Amino acid sequence: MTTPIIKTATESDEASAIAAVVLAFSADPAARWTWPDPDQYLKHFPGFVKVFGGQAFTHQSAYYVDGYVGAALWLPPEVHSDEDALIALLQRTGSAQFQKDGVAVFEQMGRYHPQEPHWYLPFIGVDPFHQGKGCGAALMQHALLPCDRDHTLAYLESSNPKNIPLYERQGFELLGTIQVGTSPPIFPMLRTPRR
Repeated sequence: MTTPIIKTATESDEASAIAAVVLAFSADPAARWTWPDPDQYLKHFPGFVKVFGGQAFTHQSAYYVDGYVGAALWLPPEVHSDEDALIALLQRTGSAQFQKDGVAVFEQMGRYHPQEPHWYLPFIGVDPFHQGKGCGAALMQHALLPCDRDHTLAYLESSNPKNIPLYERQGFELLGTIQVGTSPPIFPMLRTPRR
């Protein structure tokens, strides 16, 4: 098997990297709970990716597998999503189920975020056609190098329980479970830097 080549995304790569994430999350429990209708998912999820993780492009912490078969959007320490824009987008476009329980889910997510400086992973995903070829692991390993080098925590919420073993292999530990009303469970995970 060929080792995937990881590249840092520039502005010209943004649309293709976001498209890879959209494909990767097309069967994600939390994404499809928010937009169960396929047309609504395809219409609104790309904007959600941009609002939630788009700062990664600005800070050169968005990575993709050569050929755009997968992408990871990392937010550096002290860089955050525009929460007001995020909530407005979700309240305007999310399903009735999300309208009922979504804000409480995000409140619970906020309780798990570390207080100390940390890298945050809003999105990592591989096109389903290319899954199982080491692309996700390569994306994770590439992005975790600065965490180890700078002795910085890394944090994520896994919205798909199938991905937890991948994250555990990379050193993440499960902190708990976030679940409100009809929402699918979301799993906050933290990684301490490796020496």
